[in-house]
Amino acid sequence: METRVALIGIVLKDRHSAERLNGILHEYSDFIIGRMGIPYKKENLSIISIVLDAPQDTISALAGKIGLLPGVSSKTVMPKT
Repeated sequence: METRVALIGIVLKDRHSAERLNGILHEYSDFIIGRMGIPYKKENLSIISIVLDAPQDTISALAGKIGLLPGVSSKTVMPKT
């Protein structure tokens, strides 16, 4: 199956969603190339970037699950094919 590289940028505003977010990311850990988290204490936010190499359907499924979490915003970026 063909895979694509993607970046998902996540802003976590509600720390109560952190455990659920980490659980979702663990489900997709086979596809995650790297992860970086930055706590922004001044604004009480966590900013996370996830880099994936996965099939398009997998990327969309992960992004959809993240988008349903309360207090979490995300955006997915993929290079043009």
